[in-house]
Order: sequence, then structure tokens, then C-alpha cells
Amino acid sequence: MTNANNAPADSMNWPKPGDTATEAAAAQANAVEDSGAAPSRVQQREAAKREVGIRRARMTLSRIEPWSALKMSFLLSVALGIMIVIAAMVLWVVLDVMQVWGQIDELLVTLNSEALLNLGQFLHFGRVLAFAVVVGVIEIVLFTALGTLMALIYNVIATLVGGISITVTDE
Repeated sequence: MTNANNAPADSMNWPKPGDTATEAAAAQANAVEDSGAAPSRVQQREAAKREVGIRRARMTLSRIEPWSALKMSFLLSVALGIMIVIAAMVLWVVLDVMQVWGQIDELLVTLNSEALLNLGQFLHFGRVLAFAVVVGVIEIVLFTALGTLMALIYNVIATLVGGISITVTDE
């Protein structure tokens, strides 16, 4: 027994009775390819969807591990701290290129006040950068602690109400 291409029927990739729907769709796509008309990947995916359909799974987020929340909040807050330091550096350089710091120094000298001259010393690059680093470190500590605390609070609330229900689809 042969098909239109004079190939034996046993060499065709037809679905077998025990195959799953996805395997059956893949076998049909292979059979179409063997017959000469090659479907695109989109057509193959659509054929598989028609066979299987879109699978949906309903899940509930009932607990967040505090250790996992601590690690994630730490890494995110470190990234934010680095951004704070870089933003302070860029802002200082831009204001320096625009000669804002020189004009502020001239104004403070014109006003001739000892307290204002001391204030002008804090506008130097090293001090601004040091202040940004201190703010970044404080931000890292606070955000890490708050992220972990929020996970613990979520776990307590999820115990009472059951958590957040989500639906995941496979397309």
C-alpha cells in the first residue's frame, strides 16, 4: 500500500491511537510536510491549539517565603541604591558643566557670611557622592527590611483569607 508520493504507508507520521493530542497534531503536521505542502510554524501551533485547546490553570498564591522575599528585596534595593549614586553623580556633573556650582560659590562669596561659606563646602563632588552613598545604604537596609516584613504580613493575611487567586494560561 502506497500514498500519492509512492512512499510506503508505514513511513508516514500518522498519529497512533495512544498518542496525546499534541503528539497527534505534530504527527499530522509532519504528514502534511511529507506530502509536499509545508505548513508554517503558526499553522502548526494553531493545529496543536485546535487539538488541545488553550490550557488554563487556576492557582492561589497562599504563601511567600520570607527568605526568598529578603533576597529579592535586597537585590532590588541594591540596584536602586546604585541608581541613586549614579543619578547623583550625573546630576552633579551636569550642574557643573552648566557652571551652576561656580555661580553658587560667587553668590556665597558676595554675601560674605561664614555660615553660607561653610554650606558651600558641602557642594563639592566628594561630599555629594558620599551623601548619595549614605542615602543608598540607608535605602538598602530599609527596603530589605520592609520587603521581608511585607512578605510576613502577606503570609498572615493569606492565612486568614486564602491568598491571591490567579489564572495561568498556556498559549
